[in-house]
Amino acid sequence: MAGKDYYSILGVSRTASDKEIKAAYRRLARQYHPDVNPGNKAAEEKFKQINEAYEVLSDPEKRKKYDQYGDQWQYADQFAEAARQQGGTWRFSQEPGGEQVFSFGTEDLESIFSNLFGGRMGGFRQRTPRSRKGEDLEYPVEITLEEAFNGTLRNISLQTEEVCSSCGGSGRIHNLPCSVCRGTGVVPRVKRLEVKIPPGVDNGSRVRIAGQGGPGQAGGPPGDLYLVISVKPHSLFERKGDDLYIDIPVPLTTAILGGEIQVPTLKGTRLALKIPPETQNEKVFRLSGQGMPRLNDSSRGDLLAKVKIVLPTGLSPQEKELFKKLRELRPEV
Repeated sequence: MAGKDYYSILGVSRTASDKEIKAAYRRLARQYHPDVNPGNKAAEEKFKQINEAYEVLSDPEKRKKYDQYGDQWQYADQFAEAARQQGGTWRFSQEPGGEQVFSFGTEDLESIFSNLFGGRMGGFRQRTPRSRKGEDLEYPVEITLEEAFNGTLRNISLQTEEVCSSCGGSGRIHNLPCSVCRGTGVVPRVKRLEVKIPPGVDNGSRVRIAGQGGPGQAGGPPGDLYLVISVKPHSLFERKGDDLYIDIPVPLTTAILGGEIQVPTLKGTRLALKIPPETQNEKVFRLSGQGMPRLNDSSRGDLLAKVKIVLPTGLSPQEKELFKKLRELRPEV
């Protein structure tokens, strides 16, 4: 039966040390990483094979089983039990070109596999797997406050799995374990998606992308992907729920005599705010409906502008005289 030669995939000998295997993996992973080869399907497939080979050969126990059973190593315990009960020994060799050859005494290999995986032998029984929904996945996404206000799009890449095309997700071909997915029914895949983040999301919001999670089992539906949102702090605005807060500098003369100031918004516009005479420092003005959009709602929070009175500096002699007269008129000032 044909199988994958993990040593050839990493370009090392079967006697390679752990250090040599790790060095080969790092070199090849950098060369074929999807970020280095955007849109290159061949490089993407090679990257999957490299990761699959390293996962097995970097683990001493898995490597030992692979050396004995090839890419059927996951069934090593079943093979050993079958050999014990049949009174023989499995023999495995990997021919040039990746051909895997099994033998078991004089007994027919197909018969052994049929007994092992298809009928009753040593307590192993073929079972029809139950249909199950795929695993839900999470993916962290950091956005700006402006993006949370307006909504945005993101291109993301995530390592996931897809149904094995060789066995259709059953994990078996002609009653034998699929050599491509090693009987699991799924294979690794790098998935690239353009996802939409709606207006109004906040720290901890979970945006559901239906059907983009892990693959279903035995014909079950795929799981969902959840974008876990974090919002960067803003230099001007502070967010509390759906409301926005901003400090507004107001000249002393405007605070005393009244006037009008401009208040910036996340839309990029400015709103005129009327300041009544004798406005006190840190007084808060509420601008209704100028805050954050409410998630999945057409309404908005409010914008709250806090007055920060700015005292004049660099006074002229005439201005100082005026303040002296004010102090004489109002000693408490």
